[in-house]
Amino acid sequence: MTTIATGTIVEMDRESLLKRLQQVPVFQTLDSADMNCFGKAEVIDFQPGDYVLESGTAAHFFWIILDGEIRVADGQETLAVLGANETGGEVPLLAGTQNKVDLIAETPTRLVRLDEEGFWQMMTSCKEVRQGILGNMARRTEMLQAMVVQREKLASLGTMVAGLMHELNNPGAAARRAAGLLRANLLRLQTVGMKLSRTAMSEEQVDCLVELQQRAMSRQKLQPRSSIEESDAEEALGEWLTEQGIPEAWQMAPPLAAMGITREELQCARNEFEGETLASALTWLESLVSSLQLVGAVEESISRVTELALAVKKYAYEGKLAQQAVDVNESIASTLIILAHKLRTKEIEVVKEFSTSLPPVMCFGAGLNQVWTNLLDNAIDALPQKGRIEIRTATADNQVVITITDNGAGILQEHQPHIFEPFYTTKAAGVGTGLGLDIVHRIVHDKLHGSVDFTSEPGRTEFTVRIPLVSQN
Repeated sequence: MTTIATGTIVEMDRESLLKRLQQVPVFQTLDSADMNCFGKAEVIDFQPGDYVLESGTAAHFFWIILDGEIRVADGQETLAVLGANETGGEVPLLAGTQNKVDLIAETPTRLVRLDEEGFWQMMTSCKEVRQGILGNMARRTEMLQAMVVQREKLASLGTMVAGLMHELNNPGAAARRAAGLLRANLLRLQTVGMKLSRTAMSEEQVDCLVELQQRAMSRQKLQPRSSIEESDAEEALGEWLTEQGIPEAWQMAPPLAAMGITREELQCARNEFEGETLASALTWLESLVSSLQLVGAVEESISRVTELALAVKKYAYEGKLAQQAVDVNESIASTLIILAHKLRTKEIEVVKEFSTSLPPVMCFGAGLNQVWTNLLDNAIDALPQKGRIEIRTATADNQVVITITDNGAGILQEHQPHIFEPFYTTKAAGVGTGLGLDIVHRIVHDKLHGSVDFTSEPGRTEFTVRIPLVSQN
């Protein structure tokens, strides 16, 4: 528990205090008559490390720093350092909210402090001071909101980066494994090839190997089969290879079966080769087939990495330019790729019904992506394990209409009038800032001149975004 220092009250005559206050921009026009505005103002000294004020407290004070420095902190993070002639405390006083930051003396600090009663006496009695303080409040409120919005964006970026790293790790690890196996396979293929090359093969044997190679090369892409069909094919091939006395027959069968090669197609090898030469011929075929499959695995992994890179580019780069024609379907698809890790963690089913004739909309791409990110992220958070999200796009009344529906618990009736208000959140402390839907509302209304509405009941929440096709920007 932090011990809050109260500081040491010091005596300072009114004339000396007036001269010192006149150096503060807000109080430059003060004269001796205006000193009555300050009522019971106290001059207090603090030592380095003393808490001038603690976050979360309801006690309100207005203060003016005469000497020293005060650090404004949010937990361990320093938001600002205020020095001599700066003022503060008016925001929670005027807004009637609790203090949201800690004020800690960085150096030996002297300040003038007014309690709530003294502050309102000053605001009532001194017009010019009142105007200066209200101006300060407006600037600080704007700066605070900009800072919180920026932190919200950074938090979202951090979440997306973590998801992307997870997404990139999977194909990266798969490609690395496949490349290692491919190296071993190629060495085995070379060894077997050298052994066969030392064997005086007949024309029929060469024709058989060429035929088997051509069949393998032509079957790199097979129609997907069920697990039972795959197991039956591997078992039949494994039994046949065992009958021929092939070593490691059951390790050889799966890659051959996966390429669609059957025992009937291997009959030419059985007819033309025998003994150790048959084993070498079939090992050569299996090494070739396995190598083709591993090359396919590397290609697929690289394609996945490329797909992720393109999604990030579409997500982030589009907004760097001026307005442009944006494909809404592609924009949503890119966002889903970015959020794939969160969707997979909760095993969420995503149903997409995208209009194939959807015209592009003129907008800033990155802003549009922010809309989908916030709506989808909220839906994911609201859903239980194995929930469902439905996304539909269509055109109606010269607008692109996008609906995002989830089957979560819904938004309570008492919360529904407030969900687009900035800083309003129903999430646990530290989970959300309450700015996501405010950002959605401002982007759709202010930048796209569209609308965003919602309906919610237990088991179904649906957000509908409408964007005019004719740009009004």
